[in-house]
Amino acid sequence: MDINITGIGGFILLALDIWAIISVVGSGASTGKKVIWVLVILFLPLIGFIAWLLLGPRAQRI
Repeated sequence: MDINITGIGGFILLALDIWAIISVVGSGASTGKKVIWVLVILFLPLIGFIAWLLLGPRAQRI
């Protein structure tokens, strides 16, 4: 299975991953969980984003 994301799709995925990481860092989760989520999103960008979207911590609303 070879997934090659380039061009506009890669840019969109990068923007979504940055949004997910910012949301994880701003969440109320413990530091350990934040680190794990950020690493998952960084090392598995597409799968990590989808997993965060379904299961991950969200930023706290003000």
